[in-house]
Amino acid sequence: MIVVHKGGWVRALKAYWLVPGILLAGLGLSLADRESGLVAWYKMRGELEVSRERIASLIDRVETLEVEINALETDPFALERAIREDLELARPGEIVVRFAPRSMRD
Repeated sequence: MIVVHKGGWVRALKAYWLVPGILLAGLGLSLADRESGLVAWYKMRGELEVSRERIASLIDRVETLEVEINALETDPFALERAIREDLELARPGEIVVRFAPRSMRD
C-alpha cells in the first residue's frame, strides 16, 4: 500500500521535471551564446577541418621538395637544369621556348 501525503504527487512531479528543465535551459543558453556555445564549437570544427587540409597539402609539398633535393644532390643533370632555369640561361645553340599563361581575353 502506497501512502501519499498531502501534496506528495505535486512535489514528485516538480522534482521529476526539474532535471529536464535545467538541461533544456542549459541547451538554450549554449545555443544563444555565440562566444562559447554550440555556434563557437561548429565554427572551431570548421577551422579544424581547414587546418587539417592545409597540413595535408603542406606534407605533400614537403615530400615533393625532398624528392627535388635528393635529385639535386645526386643527379648532376638535375642540378644543371635547376641552375639554368633559375638564372634563365641556355647553352650555346639551344633555343629556349617559354609558354606564358593565357590572358583573360584569350
